[in-house]
Amino acid sequence: MIETNLDDQTGERTGYVMDRLLAAGAYDVFFTPIQMKKNRPATKLTVLGNVNDKELLTKLILQETTTIGIRFQTWQRTIMQRHFVTVKTSYGDVQIKVARYEDIEKKMPEYEDCADLAMKFNVSFNTVYQAALVEIQKLDKK
Repeated sequence: MIETNLDDQTGERTGYVMDRLLAAGAYDVFFTPIQMKKNRPATKLTVLGNVNDKELLTKLILQETTTIGIRFQTWQRTIMQRHFVTVKTSYGDVQIKVARYEDIEKKMPEYEDCADLAMKFNVSFNTVYQAALVEIQKLDKK
C-alpha cells in the first residue's frame, strides 16, 4: 500500500493520476477526504499494488501529483480464485465473474457488459443486470 496526502492538487489532476496508476498495474486506487494540520482540507491518495511495482508506482505519484513524500506498508491478502463464464440474455452476451474460496462461491455480472447493452437497447442498467442474474440462476440449477 502506497499513500500520500494531497492538499494543493486539483480534482482534474487527481483523476488523471488515478488513470495513470491503474494503467501502470495498480490493483486499486482510491481517495479519502481528510483534514490536515491547520485544518486544511485535503485528499489522501491510496494505491494498492504488487510489491514488485512499488518503484514504478512511486515514480508516477511523485511525477503526477504535488506530493513531496510517500508512505509504504506491506500487507498480505487473500483473494478468491476467479474465472468467467458467458450467459446469453435477451439483450446479448454478458460475462459473469465467478469467484471461489473454499466452499464460498460468488457470481456477478460484469458491469461493462451490462452498461454497454443497456445503452445499446436504451433500457436501464438494472434491467440488463437482472436479466443476467436470471441466467446465472439457470446455470446454478444445472
